Amino acid sequence: MRRNFLLYAAVALAIVLVAASVFAVVTVRRPFPQIDGSLRVPGLSQPVRVTRDSYGVPQIYADNSDDLFFAQGYVQAQDRFFEMDFRRHVTSGTLSELFGRPALATDEVVRTLGWRRVAEREIGILDPATRRYLQDYSDGVNAYISGKSGGQLSLEYSVLSLTGPDYVPSAWTPADSVAWLKAMAWDLRGNMSDEIDRLLASTRLDTREVEQLYPDYPYAEHSPIVTSGAVQKGTFVQDPGRLKRPAPHLGVGTGSSQLARVRTVLAGLPTLLGTGDGIGSNSWAVSGEMTASGKPLLANDPHLAPSMPAIWYQMGLHCTTVDTACPFDVSGFTFAGLPGVVIGHNDQIAWGLTTMDADVTDLYLERVDDASQTYQYGARQLPLRTRTEQFTVAGEDKPVTITVRSTRDGPILSDVDSTAAYVGRSAAASLLPGVAGRSYAVALRWTALTPGRTMDAVFGIDAAGTWNEFRSAAALMDVPSQNLVYADVAGHIGYQAPGRIPIRPAGDDGRWPVPGWQPGHDWKGYIPFDALPSVLDPPSGYVVTANQAVIGPSYPYLLTSDSAYGYRSQRIIDLLRGRSGLTVDDMTAIQTDTYNANAATLTPYLQQISLPTPYYRQGQRLFQHWDYSQPADSAAAAYFNVTWRDLLALTFHDELPEAAWPDGGERWFEVVKGLLKHPNSHWWDDVTTEHVRETRDDILKAALLAARDDMTRLQSRDVSKWTWGHLHELRLVNPTLGTSGVGAVEWMFNRGPYEVGGGGGTVDATSWDARDGFGVTSLPSMRMVVDLSDFDASRWIQVGGESGHAFAGSYVDQTPLWVAGDTLPWAYSADAVDAATKHVLTLEPEPTS
Repeated sequence: MRRNFLLYAAVALAIVLVAASVFAVVTVRRPFPQIDGSLRVPGLSQPVRVTRDSYGVPQIYADNSDDLFFAQGYVQAQDRFFEMDFRRHVTSGTLSELFGRPALATDEVVRTLGWRRVAEREIGILDPATRRYLQDYSDGVNAYISGKSGGQLSLEYSVLSLTGPDYVPSAWTPADSVAWLKAMAWDLRGNMSDEIDRLLASTRLDTREVEQLYPDYPYAEHSPIVTSGAVQKGTFVQDPGRLKRPAPHLGVGTGSSQLARVRTVLAGLPTLLGTGDGIGSNSWAVSGEMTASGKPLLANDPHLAPSMPAIWYQMGLHCTTVDTACPFDVSGFTFAGLPGVVIGHNDQIAWGLTTMDADVTDLYLERVDDASQTYQYGARQLPLRTRTEQFTVAGEDKPVTITVRSTRDGPILSDVDSTAAYVGRSAAASLLPGVAGRSYAVALRWTALTPGRTMDAVFGIDAAGTWNEFRSAAALMDVPSQNLVYADVAGHIGYQAPGRIPIRPAGDDGRWPVPGWQPGHDWKGYIPFDALPSVLDPPSGYVVTANQAVIGPSYPYLLTSDSAYGYRSQRIIDLLRGRSGLTVDDMTAIQTDTYNANAATLTPYLQQISLPTPYYRQGQRLFQHWDYSQPADSAAAAYFNVTWRDLLALTFHDELPEAAWPDGGERWFEVVKGLLKHPNSHWWDDVTTEHVRETRDDILKAALLAARDDMTRLQSRDVSKWTWGHLHELRLVNPTLGTSGVGAVEWMFNRGPYEVGGGGGTVDATSWDARDGFGVTSLPSMRMVVDLSDFDASRWIQVGGESGHAFAGSYVDQTPLWVAGDTLPWAYSADAVDAATKHVLTLEPEPTS
């Protein structure tokens, strides 16, 4: 009897397990889209053909523009709707509807900034064709999601339904797409974090010492993007010219507590593209004189935060007959939720983007009277502009309400916390001599809070066929300000700086918060587009942008005081200069170059340090024949980077507040490079050791010793077993359920770790943060090389895959290739696309009665 009972129990358990497995498989596979055959889709006017290659990349062929963008919305919703829905909840400040109270602080920040409100106003000023395309795209998204439950759209909805009520997504609207541009602009907004960090550092240091941590750009060693030219009668001219230097900064001291609060609040926003030193990009174009084909090559690899699903979405958009009514024959990278192609090429031109780091934000300290709800401006007290924002919070019956307050300078960020309380006490006594302990509010002035026409620019560039048409479209790109690199089939290469960039009054350089009550700190308008730097067919034969300074100090307008310091850009220039016969393979090899210029500067000093025992000297000997490259299997790179982290901590942690500790990026390369020439600088001294004054060599020795011990603990006592990749790991994390804290759920949606090479400040910019460890914080999120002699010879890759569906074949299929530095063929012509096609889906209009 007992044996029979056990047998029956085992059979029952097996049935339960099988049923659970079947349920799991069905739940996982239910959202997978149909990609073969045909579907009747209400809203189309003509049939649309959607082909996919073995990596799931769609190419859409339509007879008219309306059907083309309708189908783009439909296909992106097939692959990525949960990601699209999550992003629009971020940009509209409604995350707490999905994730409850933990997301409320994020929602309050976004509503205070008003991303969605600005997007809705922006739609009204767009070109009518752009508005129509946005509506077409929205109609396509809605045609796909109509009648489907959350579980039919994505596995994430099924998991969320286990912890809360069923959720039914609302219809997609044009504002949902346009609001994504505000998120892009936020993550690429420039130096606001540096502005706050300067202030935080000033609580321990005087202004002169703070400025030592923000060195001037090294123009003599690292070329800017544009090396000659002048503004003449309001127009930038490529010919050399001398212009008056901008006025120097007349520094104002300021306080910290309210800015520290703002910094903490802003850090809580979800990382959609990424923030911090590593966020940037490489892009360059070389003329036909330097290539094997005689036509230009263009390369681009934007550096953004790693995530799952991948940030980018690859696709082609093709009018079956290209004419003025349907002018699109474009292929490249875009974002799920955004119509058009953001980076790529059409049949005439190619383009790439890198962030310009243009300074488009300023923080204003405001004298606010809470009792009267007014603020001071000059001799007047002006009423605060207020509005009420209400939040629905999952799991709570009552909505949460806050009051958003704004001055003429912008929304008051320092009001935003979970209790909507007023900010802490200010230490900005130097702004108000003789008065200490006064409270100031902190307002943000940001160009993206004024409606613009960037969506017009996206469609304009997609359809452009010449340099002049490209520039005309670029003139509409208000925010974010991006370096635009250009090449065309006629053989031209070029560069254009676009964007709405403020003109500040003399004495303000955007590096420090300013007193909002003084009218002299108001912006004076924006730099005219025609005055922004541009280059066509430079004599050098190349254009290189890697977030370095755009142009030299003689340029009459301030673009930014906080660009990258040119380590990546100069390495690219060095690898291009004097070359001929360049090919696509040569361009991809440059994209994966891991040479560390910081190591080349610092290592000779480290080699001169005498270490006490063979155990410690074993690590140091790794530097003897090191070429300063950082592949994943490099022991020398591992030891150097741990030494670099320990060196920064030993040098700066004693004198800086924790919030301003070094992240180890390019700025710190330049800071330490300068200090190495001054072995007795006060920065080397550890102020926590009484009656001892440390020198440079004391700190270098201590860093080498500490790093050797760290490597023994982290990897092995045997230096031959050290590798950089074992420390420098890439993890692809879903921004929603991938951080749930539930192991099984995180396993479903996250991928990795992957051991990678590269590092911060290298061309292969897999950055890491010295404050947090060695894991990858930003990376080349995609790589592309466009061959203007034969578009089908072009190559591309992204860090993840096309699909947003966990366990789908194209969820993470490109990652192993990306890690290895490989790329995929980029089919463009109809013949090449047909040859690569593995799946064909025809979207059919409903029959007319």
